[in-house]
Order: sequence, then C-alpha cells, then structure tokens
Amino acid sequence: MNRMKIVLAAFALVLSALSARAVELVMVEQAGCIYCARWDAEIAPAYPNTAEGRFAPLRRVDLRAIPPELETARRVLFTPTFLLVEDNRELARLEGYPGDQFFWPLLDELLRSHSDYKGEGS
Repeated sequence: MNRMKIVLAAFALVLSALSARAVELVMVEQAGCIYCARWDAEIAPAYPNTAEGRFAPLRRVDLRAIPPELETARRVLFTPTFLLVEDNRELARLEGYPGDQFFWPLLDELLRSHSDYKGEGS
C-alpha cells in the first residue's frame, strides 16, 4: 500500500510540473476585424502544427468578453491582440497582425524573451 501512495504522489508531482508550464497564446478578436480574418486565413491552419503552437496553444477570446480571471498588463484596445499568458497572467503582447512574413519572427522573439521556449522541440 505504501508503494502505491509513493507512485501516486510522484504522478501528482509530474502532473503539477506539467501544468505549471501552462503557457498559451490568447488571441483577442472581435467580429468584423479584417486583420483577425487575415490571421485566420494565413496563420491559423498551420499554428497548432508548429513548435510555437505546441508550446503555446491558442485560446481565442472576444474583445468585449475578456474573462475576468485573465490578468492583462493594461487594457486591450486593438484586435487582434496576441497575449502571451502563463497561469492566466499576461507575460507579453503583440498588438495587431503584421502579416505572415513578420508574425512568425515576432512571435518567436516574444516566446524566447518571455518564457522558456527554445524553438523546435521545446
């Protein structure tokens, strides 16, 4: 029985360590936003299959319905705004969508500067 308790305790520690790295990319959007639509067309299909998408999964929130538990550094005014979030607390942000040629390098820099992201295989 003690062995089972030790295994369960170890399993709980592993789970808590994995959930502690709950980094995500929150996309704040709104209906009618043409730049949100461009991001959806140019980036969204590939995002979950990239190293960035695996490291920081995407969560979408509406500009007028930002969850109260999401702690932002300042009010979100523009869409899209991409918030790098860990445990519901903003680490950094990218305001606007600069196009597919600029989005990936900017996101890479954001992730490297504000998380433990190392690139492919993180």
